[in-house]
Amino acid sequence: MVENGASFLIFIQILKLLRPILSEQQLGITIKRLAHQVLENNSDLENTVIIGLQPRGIFLSDRIVEEIQKEMPGTTIQYGKLDITFYRDDIRKQLHVANRTDIPFSIENKRVVLIDDVLYTGRTIRAALDALLDFGRPEKVELCVLIDRRFSRELPIQPDYTGKSIDSIISQKVKVEWDKKEVILY
Repeated sequence: MVENGASFLIFIQILKLLRPILSEQQLGITIKRLAHQVLENNSDLENTVIIGLQPRGIFLSDRIVEEIQKEMPGTTIQYGKLDITFYRDDIRKQLHVANRTDIPFSIENKRVVLIDDVLYTGRTIRAALDALLDFGRPEKVELCVLIDRRFSRELPIQPDYTGKSIDSIISQKVKVEWDKKEVILY
């Protein structure tokens, strides 16, 4: 019985550590805002491509593309998904499962909007920039992220579009829970 009581207390302590960053309503509003900002700076969608980063960035990019389509019905959006597994600089340190890259167009001389869920050290974005070059030389690359962990950068990479900037310590994690439609810090 004591074990169950201790387990329950530990569970309660963990729950106290979980801190919501964005609620379901805030998440929806933030996604709409990001879509509008992308549209504001890229009104000519013929020369713009949107690329979500596998695996977690595609949940955000799917929703942003959906919002843009609502704003501009009938407009063709060039949308792709990029896997950066083999471009990562930690590929030999950890086991990574590759995902599918689906970019059925050239990015040569196009404006590229890269989308990911959380910007932390910048290493994922560096890998994405390397991977992008396999599909052509873009005119410009912009970065859109849902959460920017500002003071954790290891590389000089900054987002052009940010859902929310947060300050967090290195031991904390940010989790975007798309099934629960919330973002938490723990």
